[in-house]
Amino acid sequence: MVDFDLRSANARLRASNPLIQCITNTVVQQFSANVLLAIGASPAMLDHEADAGQFAGIASGILVNFGTASNHQLLAADAAIDVANAASKPWVLDPVSVGAVDFRTSRIRRAAADHPTAIRGNASEIAALAGVGLGGRGVDSTDEVDAVLPAAAKLARESGAIVAVSGPTDAVVAHIDGTDHVARISGGHEFMPLVIGTGCSLGAVTVAYLAAARAGLADPDAGASAVNATEGASNGGAASARFEAVVAAHAHFAVAGELAADGAKGPGSYSVNFLDALHTVDGDRLAQARIGLDTLTSANETASEGIQA
Repeated sequence: MVDFDLRSANARLRASNPLIQCITNTVVQQFSANVLLAIGASPAMLDHEADAGQFAGIASGILVNFGTASNHQLLAADAAIDVANAASKPWVLDPVSVGAVDFRTSRIRRAAADHPTAIRGNASEIAALAGVGLGGRGVDSTDEVDAVLPAAAKLARESGAIVAVSGPTDAVVAHIDGTDHVARISGGHEFMPLVIGTGCSLGAVTVAYLAAARAGLADPDAGASAVNATEGASNGGAASARFEAVVAAHAHFAVAGELAADGAKGPGSYSVNFLDALHTVDGDRLAQARIGLDTLTSANETASEGIQA
């Protein structure tokens, strides 16, 4: 059974202050930077091909989000991914609007084939990337989270990534030692989808927790083969650490999302409250996150394993 120590995951994040390089869409750059600062990480929005690769050697982890991808960003992502993989640094792919149009889809699939540490998207994006769906309506999902869990598990097995599916209840899928594990994280608030950047910035937070997990290893380079490579999915210890980090990021958002609703009158005030709440969430609060842990059977049904927090 997979076990989570979210209190320690948060402590590692605060202690390591990871430097996160964000190659992300222009609509959410400032919000994502503020979110990273609020949780105890450092943002760097270097997304030009001339220096993205070099900076990836300095950064603790990289987010690749093609939401408003320019030619500069596409080339920057290629360079940064190469460096991240060579240095066994974590990187996260957010497949924004995959399936919507051909060129975007081809570029996202190309990135997905480069062994991201984690893939985070909405239900329609994950289904499309797994090859079992057509994508949603632009950036909006038209599928339910539970309905695409078999697709998420397929994607996790084929890519070696931890796969996170965002929705009213988030789900994180990891293939560890031959078993597809699913963590469901409850929380958040109905205002969250009305604030631009909450989903995209969650990708950045996921990188931060993964980078902190890597920094917490006695010898980060010793686990290099399990950080980004597909065969790493069979390495129980390293894969479990990555699974915990991705769950911790989503739990941080879920807990903060609930706290932010206190006193919020609408999306505007909620957005401000959300940044404050992200900063407020500590290890003790994170340990209280509502997380259900299941496995996916070969018949694509869920078999309950109990509740972990």
